[in-house]
Amino acid sequence: MVNSFRTYILITCGGLIQGMAMAVFLFPHSIPSGGAGGLAVLLNYWLNIPLSFALWLVNFSLLVAAIKWLGNASAIGTMYGITITSLGVHLFSFPLYRPYENVWIDLAFGSVLLGIGVGILLRQGVSNGGMGVIALIIAKIKEIPPGKPLFLLNGSIFVFTASIIAWPIVIQALLSQWVSTRMVDYLFKLDLYFVKAPFISLRKSRKK
Repeated sequence: MVNSFRTYILITCGGLIQGMAMAVFLFPHSIPSGGAGGLAVLLNYWLNIPLSFALWLVNFSLLVAAIKWLGNASAIGTMYGITITSLGVHLFSFPLYRPYENVWIDLAFGSVLLGIGVGILLRQGVSNGGMGVIALIIAKIKEIPPGKPLFLLNGSIFVFTASIIAWPIVIQALLSQWVSTRMVDYLFKLDLYFVKAPFISLRKSRKK
């Protein structure tokens, strides 16, 4: 019970940090935070769907994979994390929270915060949604940090998004992903008990 409570507290923190990074620093410049973020930006661009709802809608489309490969507990945690992230995007989508207008400053702050938020979620054995579901599945199967597959998967979405909106976005998005996925791998490898993912502990115990 205590471990479950701790896990959901961390998922809440990770989701809110991720949502703040998107709403305050990345989305105002149409910089996709990842595969799901890129598709959410496109839905907003094409259909004027609110970014928070578009992000929630895109993320839930991959929950079938989370249930099949990551288990019910991880899927429930992913659903919760996606909902918290979408609420975070909605809560922080106000000019009050925009301290800067420079795209490169926003890119730097947003990428670091995004990596911290996603890293916290992945360390709890849940996905941040979108391509994070697939990246976490690959990480579990190959027993590697999820940063690299996350970067490669999101790259294809960035190219498509940039071809629709503006090509400079792909450079900014790739830079953002490079920084954020480095943060993900750093947090994923960090040996701190309070952010340790359940499946990591199980994997180590099997090897003993």
